[in-house]
Amino acid sequence: MEFVKHNVEYLIIAILGIMSFFVVWFSIERVIFYANVKVGEFKSVEALEEALTKNLTSLYIIYSNAPYIGLLGTVAGIMVTFYDMGMSGGIDSKSIMIGLSLALKATAFGLIVAIPTLMIYNGFNRKVDILLNRYKAENR
Repeated sequence: MEFVKHNVEYLIIAILGIMSFFVVWFSIERVIFYANVKVGEFKSVEALEEALTKNLTSLYIIYSNAPYIGLLGTVAGIMVTFYDMGMSGGIDSKSIMIGLSLALKATAFGLIVAIPTLMIYNGFNRKVDILLNRYKAENR
């Protein structure tokens, strides 16, 4: 339990940090691609759609799972807090509040990753729709 107590916060923050890195990486890649894509160069709408939606599934996975990663950190932090309460034999409200506030930090970080990723994902989906409609209009 000592390992969990001392490392759960760092582990959760590290996982969410890695997820954030991938969000930034995929977002930059998609912005550059969308800025330079020439829809007329594709032979079919399916090929265009495949190229336009590359990495969007990864963004979807990140935004849908980041809150759960944060929640996992919160649950682990609350478990550690209750464990410490049980082992101390008494109730020290200061240590309980500190433990719970640290546990809730993990949920906050999960939401900090998820909310912007959701906004980016929806923006990219809109761009995909626009480019697909432009392709269909050009190839009637």
